Amino acid sequence: MNPKLDELRSRANQLPLLPGVYIMKDARGEVIYVGKAKALKNRVTSYFRGEHTAKTAAMVEHVDHFDIIVAASEFEALVLENSLIKQHMPKYNILLKDDKGYPFIRLDVREEYPRFTVVGRAAPDGARYFGPFGGRGLTHDIIDAISKALGLPTCSRRFPADIGRGRPCLNRHMGVCHGWCQPGAEQEDYRSRVTQAVMLLEGRNAELCRRLEEQMLQASDALRFEVAAQYRDRLRAVSSLSTRQHVISAVAADTDAVGWYRGAKCCFAVLHYVDGALAGKDMELLEEPLEPDEEVLSALVRQYYENRAARPRTILLPMEPEDAEPLARMLSQAAGHAVELAVPQRGDRRRLIEAAMQNAATEAGRAADAVQKRLKTLEWLQRTLALPRLPERIEAFDISNTGDFGIVAAMTVFYRGKPLRRDYRKFRIRAGTGQDDYGSMREAVYRRFARLNEGDEKFSAMPDLLLIDGGRGQVAAALEAMGELGVSVPVFGMVKDDRHRTRALVSADGAELGLVGNPAVFALIGTIQEETHRSAITYHRSLRAATIQSQLDQIHGVGKARRNALLQEFKTIRAIRSASVDELRRVVPLNTAKAVYEYFHGEDKT
Repeated sequence: MNPKLDELRSRANQLPLLPGVYIMKDARGEVIYVGKAKALKNRVTSYFRGEHTAKTAAMVEHVDHFDIIVAASEFEALVLENSLIKQHMPKYNILLKDDKGYPFIRLDVREEYPRFTVVGRAAPDGARYFGPFGGRGLTHDIIDAISKALGLPTCSRRFPADIGRGRPCLNRHMGVCHGWCQPGAEQEDYRSRVTQAVMLLEGRNAELCRRLEEQMLQASDALRFEVAAQYRDRLRAVSSLSTRQHVISAVAADTDAVGWYRGAKCCFAVLHYVDGALAGKDMELLEEPLEPDEEVLSALVRQYYENRAARPRTILLPMEPEDAEPLARMLSQAAGHAVELAVPQRGDRRRLIEAAMQNAATEAGRAADAVQKRLKTLEWLQRTLALPRLPERIEAFDISNTGDFGIVAAMTVFYRGKPLRRDYRKFRIRAGTGQDDYGSMREAVYRRFARLNEGDEKFSAMPDLLLIDGGRGQVAAALEAMGELGVSVPVFGMVKDDRHRTRALVSADGAELGLVGNPAVFALIGTIQEETHRSAITYHRSLRAATIQSQLDQIHGVGKARRNALLQEFKTIRAIRSASVDELRRVVPLNTAKAVYEYFHGEDKT
């Protein structure tokens, strides 16, 4: 008997048979799962009786207590669940990638000449946001495609400040920009085109085409044939976007077909259709969820469409979610128009669903094959190094040291053969180490495992293998640091050949283990070494740049422009320090040149 389980079951039996949301928490009070139910008592008690899948059992094992919120309706419960999941990002809920990984298009209509920009996330600043979109490159393509179709600028000029300054760029001569930098272009026309661009980003393509056609005919009836031709060209450009430009398929689609595949790897797929033609697709790989497929589908559809500026009028699903009616109501309210959720059983629409399901299965199978290949590579590495267990988590260290300035260490993490960037860590090596690479490595490894012993959650995961950039001396330094802390992890050094390519792994006793016999392992270790070196160098450069900027900013008369001018001319602080007043005054005014010289040399040496 499990007293805690009995206590949870007893409390669940006292819950009402009403719709609402339940919030599972662990012993620290952290929210680990949020769910909704038509009848709270029936749903919550189900977790504390009977057999469960491995993932559900793991979640229940961590439940210390739970809270509930009774809702007035199933729809209200759905909205509340969605809000709580966004707020807490619970560990055991199925979650699409955080929007932080997907860029948005921002438009501040309060500006005189609003411009579209790409930002990492939406903010409550009064601007309009569209997205999220699949990547920064794709998002820039969307802006370029829409801007060129409507004759809006894509250059770096700012209006009205740059109107009349310089000649128009090539875009004006090619006819893809109206030439807003030239006198005579009307601001009202500019803002009208921005409004049309917004219509495209909201998926109102057909409405915009009708409006442009009406304006073209009105201009033609008024014998303004040149204006009518401009509207005609713009209409053609806009009409082609939804069918020829993959970049705006997601906002132009009138029908989406959703696919879902559950297996060793799970995949959620959405195919976008415009007038029956496939215009684009989105797919995301996920770990196997604990919920049944009907609930998974509802959660993924909610998350996928929640932040999108445009939603299709029809979403085809492979199965009917338990909460289909409130889900359709939620999507319709967010879209500003009716959104139909349909589960076709035959005909053309069923074939669209089958295509989405096939895409999801294919992507999941490809990912599962890739996982198996990585696991085989790790198994070979385990046998080669005689490791006690599969090296699922590999941590690697490298030192970046250019003289005594800003010595740093970087720790990268590879989990099951792939970089786990959220677990990367960086260390600033403390004063006194100098150019001692062994001492620097010892300090970095010591601090990493000292944080583990202190219970720091950011360092709580124990690696199966430690890789050190360097040879026997660096490995010995790492082992010494761990020995002082009572930590035991297999450690090997990554050594390079004369061409700076990974050659072998070396143990503490100096024995080298070649890698060329297995290309997959050779590639994995090379990738780990290069990634760790890149991380260390990037961190070192960022600190160096910040220090240089800080030093120059302390000098009277040196602002941002003069600081950048000095760095562009002399490249380094050392070169600026070595320059004479005459050399400095070629870049900055005499008074500033003297101030820079005095800062580095003292007034008595001027």
